[in-house]
Amino acid sequence: MTRIYPQFVVAKFGGTSVADFDSMNRSAGIVLADDQVRLVVLSASAGVTNLLVELSEGLESRDRMDKIDTLRTIQYNIISRLKAPLVIGKEIDQLLENIARLAEMALATPSTALSDELVSHGELMSSLLFAEVLRERKAQAEWFDARKVIRTNNFYGCAEPNISLVKDQAEAHLQPRIEQAIVITQGFIGSDDAGHTTTLGRGGSDYTASLLGEALQAARVDIWTDVAGIYTTDPRIVAQARRIDHLSFSEASDMAAFGAKVLHPATLLPAMRKNIPVFVGSSKNTAAGGTLVRRETEDPPLYRAIAVRRKQTLLRLHSQHAQPAYTFFAEMFAILAEHQVDMDLVTSSESCIALALNSTGSTSGEDHTLTTALLTALSSHCRVEIETGLALITLIGNQLHRGAGVCRDTFMDLDEHAVRMIFHGASNDNLCFLLPSDVADGAVIALHRRLFE
Repeated sequence: MTRIYPQFVVAKFGGTSVADFDSMNRSAGIVLADDQVRLVVLSASAGVTNLLVELSEGLESRDRMDKIDTLRTIQYNIISRLKAPLVIGKEIDQLLENIARLAEMALATPSTALSDELVSHGELMSSLLFAEVLRERKAQAEWFDARKVIRTNNFYGCAEPNISLVKDQAEAHLQPRIEQAIVITQGFIGSDDAGHTTTLGRGGSDYTASLLGEALQAARVDIWTDVAGIYTTDPRIVAQARRIDHLSFSEASDMAAFGAKVLHPATLLPAMRKNIPVFVGSSKNTAAGGTLVRRETEDPPLYRAIAVRRKQTLLRLHSQHAQPAYTFFAEMFAILAEHQVDMDLVTSSESCIALALNSTGSTSGEDHTLTTALLTALSSHCRVEIETGLALITLIGNQLHRGAGVCRDTFMDLDEHAVRMIFHGASNDNLCFLLPSDVADGAVIALHRRLFE
């Protein structure tokens, strides 16, 4: 079949961009202003996922009904602004009934699979409502269930997609549709081989957009959020942070991986594989411009940005026996592998291994890595120390290993802070360190002032 739209664009809208009717209407205007946008990927309306996660944890009757009433209010504040609300109202009511049923089950028999099924309803509702908003603006819009295409493993809460199967399913089920209509689908959710709903982890809607862009060879992926691009650090921490108009894939990928919340950490991997540019802009102010992420940029600076990632755990494993370091390391890493511990950052000495563990990626936002079984297995071989309440601060740049004075520039103004661990050398382009979370903002402000102001 000959493609009608050889340069089509995937547009993804975050939770604040579909938070209410006015936000949805504004985002619909962005879609309709660019006739190359043929596939739209949506997050849940702002606040909805948090409510659903709370319900998935098993609430008693009164609290459960309060959360569901809040969800209903969010949806009906949008429905009430539609010209023909009756049909879409029935569909939303059915989803709200499903939420109530699943939330009651979560109290009696909680499971990660049930949690994913429940949490997925946020994107299902927002995408149904957004499709209706587009239709009322006379657009040829079609709703599509992303679970038919985003096929994953069964690692509920942070599932991994099957790239080749996603491509096959997208070509079979999505490609014909985008030739005929603007297709509205969900980010964040998928399904496993058994047909059970899965989720891609917090912020996974960006990843969905990039996966579908790769599968269908899109010309560009647009990420519409509440900020006009990617900044030198979080503007909520540093008011003087400035937008970066052009970023390389590697720079943006590091920023996302180390805590910059504008993009999901995995978003850029599919785009990098197919060299698809990714644009990040504000749905509230399209005229403000944004950031374009592509393979390379001209004259990349030594220092590019500062990222901060909270909810970090420091795990230290001390050898208690007279044994060669390689034997101790082999034993420890074998145990960690057996318990599927995703080791984020690692340093070591002859008798100690220190690991920084990240607990911000899963749907629940809780750290389920340090299980009783894991700690029991480790304790039989070594002395275990656990320190929580830490933040990881990362300086992202280019060829930092060749920059004279990088460590001086980084730590000169941090002499009053208790740095817990430093990671430098594994990557040429970033330097990371752990601090107590309560002093992280002050460290970012000081570091940004020295390097970027």
